[in-house]
Amino acid sequence: MGALPKFRVKGFVRAFTHTGVDYFGHMEVTVGRRREKRYGVLFTCLTTRAIHLELAASPTTDACIMAIQRMTARRGFPSDMYSANGTNFRGAEKEISKTIKDLDEDFIKLTLSHKGISWHFNPPGAPHMGGAWERLIRSVKTPLNSTLKERAPKEETLFAQMLEAESQVNSRPLTHVSVDPEDPESLTPNHFLIGSSSPAQPLGSFSEDDICLRKNWRKSQHLANLFWRRWVREYLPTLMRRVKWHGKVNPVKIGDVVVIVDANFARNVWPRGIVTSVFPGKDDQVRVADVKTNLGTFRRPVSKIAVLDVLKIRDEPLSNTVGDNVVDSE
Repeated sequence: MGALPKFRVKGFVRAFTHTGVDYFGHMEVTVGRRREKRYGVLFTCLTTRAIHLELAASPTTDACIMAIQRMTARRGFPSDMYSANGTNFRGAEKEISKTIKDLDEDFIKLTLSHKGISWHFNPPGAPHMGGAWERLIRSVKTPLNSTLKERAPKEETLFAQMLEAESQVNSRPLTHVSVDPEDPESLTPNHFLIGSSSPAQPLGSFSEDDICLRKNWRKSQHLANLFWRRWVREYLPTLMRRVKWHGKVNPVKIGDVVVIVDANFARNVWPRGIVTSVFPGKDDQVRVADVKTNLGTFRRPVSKIAVLDVLKIRDEPLSNTVGDNVVDSE
């Protein structure tokens, strides 16, 4: 298991400086006498774990860019944005996976680069690399589903429910919840956005001496620094724990005979090929590789590549599938 990227542990930066984005849905709304589909767009701050929700009319390039423009108008421009690859933006949901693959990735990158935003796409078939937003999408869909219950509200009502879900998720505790009333409340994403865990709670008691604008500004800056210090002391150590993948394994090498694990193929017909290129991460661990098969060259994460224990391969074309007598070893 690799170390966390620097932007996940970088404190004292504005929320949504490093942002992950993903689609979810669809949801139905009532427009006149007909029903139309709407899609949710979830933006998550990869540092503070805060979320921002937008409603999109369709999973198209134009709708995606407009959702980003609405988000940046309220949260500020991020320096970097991360998302799943366009071919599997939401691979678990067939409808979105078929339509979202039409996103023009080059056009999105070019449009946002003019605003100083760098867009990073994960390799295809690697949804686990976007776990930071995949888990939060589930947290959003749970309260939405319990509220809507297969009903088709008006679009305005749906958007209001999404904002309620956003507030609930941003009120979740990031650190230990103490039962001692003397202890400060648990740190939440809302502390970095609005200064408290919930919009319904005031920041504290103030006196007439706080009317001075400069003093209020200094107070807000002090509170922001306080929240960040707590983030560094309380939340950051929980990110650095390792609960799996302790041991090192032999990395995938050029020339290895591998099987591409692909749930879209039937059993025993996974593509087989030879690794032609490897792409190490910043920690020099191989994370992504190119595999050449009879069906073409595919770029996949190593978690979706199974290395076959083969010592020698015949000098004949590779079979498309895994089966008996495909590879001889000596």
